[in-house]
Amino acid sequence: MREFENPQHWDKAAEHYQQTAHPFTAHYAQAALARVTLTAQSRVLDVATGTGALALAAAKTGAKVLATDFSKAMVACVASAGLPNVEARVMDGQALDLPDASFDAVFSIFGVILFADWRKGLSEMRRVTRPGGYGVVATWREQGAATFLLLGNIRRKLFPEFASMNMPEAVQALSDPQDFSRELVLAGYSDPLIECVTFDYQLDIAALDNPDTLFGMSPDWTSLSDVDKAAVIAEVRQMAGNQPVLAIPSTALVAVAKR
Repeated sequence: MREFENPQHWDKAAEHYQQTAHPFTAHYAQAALARVTLTAQSRVLDVATGTGALALAAAKTGAKVLATDFSKAMVACVASAGLPNVEARVMDGQALDLPDASFDAVFSIFGVILFADWRKGLSEMRRVTRPGGYGVVATWREQGAATFLLLGNIRRKLFPEFASMNMPEAVQALSDPQDFSRELVLAGYSDPLIECVTFDYQLDIAALDNPDTLFGMSPDWTSLSDVDKAAVIAEVRQMAGNQPVLAIPSTALVAVAKR
């Protein structure tokens, strides 16, 4: 089992994820929501919700939202928001304990792409989407995003002899819009529309004083020696120059498909 397929990994990472990744992924969640019309009568499912960037934003429309994740700590983060129209439940997105055709819109924002059986995750999303409803999935381009993207680029520049971290299988398989579209159709959806969405991750240079908080979730970082880590930090500082923040443009593919 790869680390990111283990719920205990995400239990440990939940608080850090909520503080660092959540504000960034919330931009993509808003972009996904903008592509589907929700009302107070809508029933919404957020699969692999993480700390709830999509679920909490969807709740602002008045829709009734169910947020699911296999990590208890992630689910607890969503529940702690205390929104009356959001229910948070521990659940495996590869085997949703939910009735067929029970949601008007089913989202997974950088969630299903981490599943061991991501195709099963897509088909489960489709199963619980009502006829006429929508499935919405966001994935990163092949090199990832934010600090993962930055670190991978720096490793390839400074240490071309080192192998870089392999991205999850689904990220590689869905990086091309045509491939992404085909997989959604194979999962049972129709008429997929896929768009590139780019936001800048704002890396606070002051955080380099404790670089594990930035890079610690990546094997591309933990596999480096202390000397090599110092070289990476120096490279990031050079890239930033005198600026207190380094912008890292990060592109996702956001797909909307019909049931």
